[in-house]
Amino acid sequence: MGELKIGIMGAMSEEIEGILELIDSVEEIKIGNRIYFEGKINEIKVVLVFSRWGKVAASSTVSALIHHFGVNQILFTGVAGAIMNDLEIGDIIIGKRYIQHDLDARPLMKQFEIPLLGKTFIEADQQLLQTIEKAVCNFSIHLKNKQVISDDILSKFNIESPRILIGDIASGDQFFSSIEQKNQLSSLLPTILCVEMEGAAVAQVCFENGIPFCIIRTISDTADHDAHIDFPKFLKEVSGKFSSGIIKEYFKLIGK
Repeated sequence: MGELKIGIMGAMSEEIEGILELIDSVEEIKIGNRIYFEGKINEIKVVLVFSRWGKVAASSTVSALIHHFGVNQILFTGVAGAIMNDLEIGDIIIGKRYIQHDLDARPLMKQFEIPLLGKTFIEADQQLLQTIEKAVCNFSIHLKNKQVISDDILSKFNIESPRILIGDIASGDQFFSSIEQKNQLSSLLPTILCVEMEGAAVAQVCFENGIPFCIIRTISDTADHDAHIDFPKFLKEVSGKFSSGIIKEYFKLIGK
């Protein structure tokens, strides 16, 4: 594979601001409507980018990371809506498998099956997933020790002791804001932990190009009628710090 070069993506600008502060010797490269920040974290080459929302935006962005910048590993960090009923705001989901919940080419093939690939789920790289899990656990220790976010901010969002779960993530170009949507997805795909708009698209592009990837999501809402938190404040004061904190811990691990 040669020298490691990691692409880091976030679907919100707030999700990459803290990560940008970790990068040394930053160079900005504009391609289309994206600005890619190239530099190093702990002497490891990185390219950071705000991908924007949705599967098409994410696919376009990850393709540029692979083919223009030559990255050979992809990390995606950001927020998601809870599908599993007992998930709470602030819980951290590490994706093991990814599926496009809005992909349906029946009767030509099964619902959710990716045309010509014969797959419904795409799996993250197991070794990378294990390292990310260690990084998230290390971050969680700092969080519990009040080294990342103050009690006042955490209490605003009723975050006490965030859990870390590894499991299935569903992606689609749709925002979930009703219990009916949530229940319908759960009935069709009962293993899904959370829903978002980019991860499975990134997974497919990485799979087709043989690039290891992993996606880390912080639960920002319950994907139903109660999905009404102060989202901009949550991005800035909680999930953005989760993202940068986890990335920082990951580079500590691989930089040893």
